[in-house]
Parts: sequence; structure tokens; C-alpha cells
Amino acid sequence: MGITITTKTSRNGLKKWYYFEWGKAADQRKAAGMFTWITPKNQVEKNYNKEILSLLDTKVAELILEKQAVGSGFIPAHKFKTNFLDYYEEYVKNNIRKGKRHLEQSLKQFRTFIGKEFISPSDITENLCVRFRQHLLDHFNGDTPSNYFSPFKKMIKAATKEGYFKDNPVNDVAAKGNKNKKLKEHFEAPEYIQLLNTPCYHEEVREAFILSCYAGLRWCDVKPLDWADIKGDQLKTRIIQAKTGEPLSVTLHPIARTILEKRRARLPKGVKTGKVFGLPSADGANKILQQWCDDAGIDKHITWHCARLSFSILLQDANVDNATVALLLGHTSTKYVDQTYKRHRPKDQTSAIERLPDVQLKPDRAEGPRVVYMKIV
Repeated sequence: MGITITTKTSRNGLKKWYYFEWGKAADQRKAAGMFTWITPKNQVEKNYNKEILSLLDTKVAELILEKQAVGSGFIPAHKFKTNFLDYYEEYVKNNIRKGKRHLEQSLKQFRTFIGKEFISPSDITENLCVRFRQHLLDHFNGDTPSNYFSPFKKMIKAATKEGYFKDNPVNDVAAKGNKNKKLKEHFEAPEYIQLLNTPCYHEEVREAFILSCYAGLRWCDVKPLDWADIKGDQLKTRIIQAKTGEPLSVTLHPIARTILEKRRARLPKGVKTGKVFGLPSADGANKILQQWCDDAGIDKHITWHCARLSFSILLQDANVDNATVALLLGHTSTKYVDQTYKRHRPKDQTSAIERLPDVQLKPDRAEGPRVVYMKIV
């Protein structure tokens, strides 16, 4: 197969741009993305031209190899990334979906796990995958380990199909969650009132947390919250609706609206964008929350996630259907809403047992074999 190098002079006449051609069709021409100086002014530009011409020869050889390998199942070595982290990053970039953080977090946690900036594809073994899964189980609760490991498995599967691995090293390593960890704390309805009636020395944290309690926001939602996301009594979320392609908007509770209206009134005239809250780090905010709850007489270990959890549980206590709660939380299904509520609100066993038909047991005769009759009353 022949590949010809063609050129095109730039508009100012200073540079010569290069192209690869292997036919006359529209898809048989590819820009090399390289140029040389038409009239080099010094030795640096002369050396540059020499290196570019040498590199062009290499690119032609690689392109010929790629074209000849089509349909053969053979993948040229230059198509592989020597640092598997580069492949992982590219996979995340090409597969990321707005509002879905699990894929990005899986890469972040994998970087933390390996603790270095380079890892060869040959180092990605089943044993390493097992250890990465355990790393997630050791550092996260609930379904989070599974939510981070599942995208990792999909990425490895894609890499296997692209020729990085002969056999999928993570194929027999199942994603797992920490189902038996201690339940996270949440607020009951009276504790909402206790908190609202208790002063907090950090007003930014106080108002941001109350808004989170009444809107089901995560820390990662409220920290970057911008005034542009709020239109009247509607809050524009990060969740993109599949049908319309537009962000999901949720109606704000009157208490949440009051907080925002008070803060908006303090803005300089004409300001419509910018962060709603000036918050400290997540750790700093959680320490302030804990002190605030202690002052309110709430004897619980509280973190920012408790706001979202309480929002979900108390709505279901008020008989709001699961589909609506899932929508307000930005979930695409009711799976997590159902699971969370069942764990935090297990049905009362005594009242459940008492729903069975009541019976009276009595002997058939005073002596001899006893036959027991069950009478429904």
C-alpha cells in the first residue's frame, strides 16, 4: 500500500504543512499535524525541519502498518500506550457522562491505590485487581466500593478487546459493596427543628447545610452551587434528563427559598452569577457540623451526607412515593431509595407477626392422644 506525503503552504507563506494521502476519496487524506519552515532563519529552525522530516517518515511507516493490519486482528505496537494510566485517562475522557461521577472516581482511586504516575499494562494482573477491590472496600462504605470498581472492570474489558491483555485480568473479580457496615446517621423530623433553632458560629456552613437538608444536596453539589443554577423557586441540578437533554430542575422548599432570598438580597446590584456559599474544606465543614449538632443536643455522628440521607428517609416517612424521591435525588431508578429506606426503617417485627391470623389451641380429649385444632377468631 502506498502513502504519499503532500504539502500545503500557509497563508503567510512562512510554513509548509504536511498531509498523508493514499487515494483520491475524501476519507483517504489525513493531516499530519506537522509543518516545516520554508526559509529557516537560523540553525534552530534548520534542526527543527530536519527532525520533522525524519518524524514524517516514521509516521508514514506506522500508517502503512495500521492500514495493512485492518481485518487481521493484529494491533501495531505503536497503537498501545506504555503507561496504562494514559489509556485509563483516555477511556474516562471518551466515556464520561455529565452528572455521573463513578467513572472519574474509579480513576482517582486507582491512582491513589498504585501511588505512582506510571504502571505498565503487564503490571495489571488479577492479583492487582483483587488488591484494588480490597482497597476500595477498606476505604468506603455501602455501595461505593462496587460503584467505583464496576467502571474499572468495564475499562479493563475494553482494554482487553483492544489487545492490551490476552485474557481479561479482572473477569473473575466481582464488584463488592460493604453491606454490613454501621448505618450512617440521619436526622429525625424533630431534630430538624432542633438544628434550625440552634445558633451555629459559621453562618455559611449553617445555611448551606440547611439548604442541603431541604433539597437533598451532596457536599459536591452545594460547594460549587452557583446563582446561575437558581431560577425563582427552581434549582437546576447536575442531572441531565435523557429525554430532553436538559438539566433536571427541582422545586425548592419554602425554608430553602428563604435562605437563598436572604443571601441574594446581600449581593451587589446586577450580580447574577458566582458561588452561593463561601465554604471551607469538606473536613472543616464536617467539624463545624458536629459542633453545631452537639450544641443542639443531637447525640449523633453527623457528616454532610446526613442531609441527603435525612431528606430521602423523611420524605418516605411522609408517604412520598419512591419514584418521586428518586427523581428529587437525581437517581435514574428507585433501587437505592428502596435499599436505603429498608435498612434505616426496618419494619416492626411484632406488628408484622400480629398480622397473621390469630388462633386458639384446645385439646380434643382430656386423655389419650391429643389432637390440636386451630380456630380462626
